[in-house]
Amino acid sequence: QVQLVESGGGLVQAGGSLRLLCAFSERTFSNYAMGWFRQAPGKEREFVTAISRSGNDIYYADSVKGRFTISRDNAKKKVSLQMNSLKPEDTAVYYCAAGGLNYDLEYSRSYDYWGQGTQVTVSS
Repeated sequence: QVQLVESGGGLVQAGGSLRLLCAFSERTFSNYAMGWFRQAPGKEREFVTAISRSGNDIYYADSVKGRFTISRDNAKKKVSLQMNSLKPEDTAVYYCAAGGLNYDLEYSRSYDYWGQGTQVTVSS
């Protein structure tokens, strides 16, 4: 059973940076596209960014484009999310997800496994 474990969340001031990591438990990491989603209080879960199995295709939500960077290390079975120029509206629980499909990665239905989430709080 695939397990995803996120780390790196915390409290940061607006304009600051955080780096989230997601560790994948199985050897089949390179068979999965990876994504990050977030959910703020009282809001639906929303797409943040995704990376294809090979890492050659990357997608970002317009709200984070130019500020966030996703990357993956297939040898270490990890995906990271570098978040710069953070804003208070980035405050949310951030979830890592793994999907067997390599398309439609902006949709949560494309993912088979989810982490427990890590809290990111950006103060103004």
